[in-house]
Amino acid sequence: MSSYPPRDPQKDHLIAPDNSALIIIDYQPVQVNSIASMDKNTLVANMGLLIDLARTFGLPIVLSTVNVKTGINKETIPEISSHLENIPAYDRTSINAWEDKEFYEAVKATGRRKLVIAALWTEACLTFPTLDALKEGFEVYPIVDAVGGPSLLSHEIALERIQQAGAHLTSIVQVICELQRDWNRTATTPCLQELLGEIGVFLKM
Repeated sequence: MSSYPPRDPQKDHLIAPDNSALIIIDYQPVQVNSIASMDKNTLVANMGLLIDLARTFGLPIVLSTVNVKTGINKETIPEISSHLENIPAYDRTSINAWEDKEFYEAVKATGRRKLVIAALWTEACLTFPTLDALKEGFEVYPIVDAVGGPSLLSHEIALERIQQAGAHLTSIVQVICELQRDWNRTATTPCLQELLGEIGVFLKM
């Protein structure tokens, strides 16, 4: 029972702690309250779990909000911002975060080519930066159980559009397993068991 050594993250076609970053866009009151494609409480809980996962594995996190400084919108909801201690928010006016200079430069500064992304709404703030990032050669992994839109149909059509463009749709459980990769990496095993337990997957190791 011998595992191979960890792969070179720069050559690994899978998500790994050293080749990916987490991108979070617009988990603000207006957007969260308008979600109709999935249960809002589940979506918010999943986002908290996703952030904890990223922090466990040391992924860079880039957070963006829209229209806070203009006074039109409020900041990231407390249920999510409580997981984002010391993570700055790049506020913008553009619907497409990729068209905001500070956000774009922050993503580039991570040095990561695999972007694990969650945004509200699926139809706009997830779709547009995903399409732009793909165009620039990034690999983009939208987390389908942490995103949503104001209608189930439009949410599903948006996911179909970005998938056809080359995005790799994925889920929280899949990313958990993809980052862990081997249960003999005991430093992160307890946290992984806890995170899985939060979504009803209980493992006795």
